[in-house]
Amino acid sequence: MEKVLILTYYWPPAGGPGVQRWLKFVQYLPEFGIQPIVYVPENPHYPVVDETLQSEIPAGVQVLKYPIKEPYRWAACLFPKKTKTLSSGIISEQRPSFRETLLLWIRGNFFIPDARKFWVTPSIKFLSRVIESEGIQTLITTGPPHSIHLIGLGLKKKYPLQWLADFRDPWTSIGYHTRLRLWRASQQKHQQLERTVLTEADKIVVTSTTTKKEFEALTEKPISVITNGFDGIPLSVRLDADFTLSHTGSLLTGRNPTALWKALQLLVHENQAFKKALKIQLAGVVGTEVLQSIEMYGLRPYVQLLGYLPHNQVLAVQQKSQVLLLLEINSEATQGIIPGKLFEYLQANRPVLALGPEKWEAGNIIRTTQAGKVYAYNDVNAVKNVLLEWFGNYQKGILQGSSKAIELYHRKALTQNLVNFIRWELS
Repeated sequence: MEKVLILTYYWPPAGGPGVQRWLKFVQYLPEFGIQPIVYVPENPHYPVVDETLQSEIPAGVQVLKYPIKEPYRWAACLFPKKTKTLSSGIISEQRPSFRETLLLWIRGNFFIPDARKFWVTPSIKFLSRVIESEGIQTLITTGPPHSIHLIGLGLKKKYPLQWLADFRDPWTSIGYHTRLRLWRASQQKHQQLERTVLTEADKIVVTSTTTKKEFEALTEKPISVITNGFDGIPLSVRLDADFTLSHTGSLLTGRNPTALWKALQLLVHENQAFKKALKIQLAGVVGTEVLQSIEMYGLRPYVQLLGYLPHNQVLAVQQKSQVLLLLEINSEATQGIIPGKLFEYLQANRPVLALGPEKWEAGNIIRTTQAGKVYAYNDVNAVKNVLLEWFGNYQKGILQGSSKAIELYHRKALTQNLVNFIRWELS
């Protein structure tokens, strides 16, 4: 079969959505005549670990590993708590402490494009031997971390490879980038590296049309939108007896849905049946400011903090819940963010309540698939009314999901799109 070399930082036992995209592509690529060879770090610093994902690595797939030196390990010796939260993507909305400010400044200005930069040069040397011995003709890099793309750039300069650069998230336009306290020269370096990768790669893969439009202003190379997706078959689970509203994944400060908390506060005060049945489940990392808002609106007695769960347990929570919550930062910069959990929500076929920016691409998917309702981030009345409507249906035992035409988001269909793009000949 045709061999394709895939470079990724996140790989089992890493947990979270970043690992699942290419784990699933690797599972399905052989069905389309492609043999994936995966390259990952030997000793990574993963902020979240999910050992259950190890069982999903296909038998026989070749996984190459090479050691990586990561400053997060050194920083953890001095600032263990702050290092863990920052490496997980948690940045305080409130005035950051001196330690957090210092770590952000160092991270942004001395580790460009990111803290995995020291893996670039040794990886180029190691993979040069692999490319020659395996006869590799197609190379795929996936970021973040975007330093992975610099490995691809170095290999592209040495060999006549077809190079696909996959961007699971944007680079310089992602929300947290502006909070790295960058010097002007550092910002310019990020932009220069981004433009270089986009112009030197043969093909670009992105997860949203918003990112595609952004990149089209920087490069003339072909760009394909291949979203994340869902996989497998629904679990045999029974719906929760309570009126559960569940959010899975990180609920960081910027996503704090104050309109939702306010609507729930009003419903709890006005409707005794609602008050008795309500349960709010939060699975994943929850920001301090979010917890403070929950307390302020008097909702703490109804909240169950599940913490980080293995992926199979996350799927069970999604499929048992009465209502699923999808929340995004209310910002123009987040319009193209399509959380990976959205596609698992579609498979769960439970009503989705989404709050996000006005032209949110994820909101458009929800509307198109008829998977739920999408509202502006501050629309308390609309949120209250739909929850009251859904609660009435819950009381009657008729609250159902209605997702339609979701097959195009199945991982196998998405892998077919990827294979077509790999084999698409440039004119």
